[in-house]
Amino acid sequence: MSEQKYQQIYQVIQLIPEGSVAFYGQVADLAGLPKHARLVSKALKVAPSELNLPWHRVVSSQGKIAIAKNTPLYHEQKQRLLVEGVAFKGERILPAHYWQPDLFTLLTQLTH
Repeated sequence: MSEQKYQQIYQVIQLIPEGSVAFYGQVADLAGLPKHARLVSKALKVAPSELNLPWHRVVSSQGKIAIAKNTPLYHEQKQRLLVEGVAFKGERILPAHYWQPDLFTLLTQLTH
């Protein structure tokens, strides 16, 4: 897959503020790649660690952690979100934490 597409995805993920989450599909849309939510997942899996992406802020469209429950990575993601103040009701993240970027952010921070 195109390295440029991955870079577009990484750029969006870097914008997700602490205490907020974005959906895979939302990240794809903002990266200019509508209907490519799975590509976001793939990009995260191969992301260079030196990017220090806030990967834990990307969740499923149901507002849940998409990683299999009861795995170390699931618990790491949940813990990182809790430390940032993200609240859960059961397995779902409360909608108050869903990221809605403002127009200024979209116009000044996205380069595509």
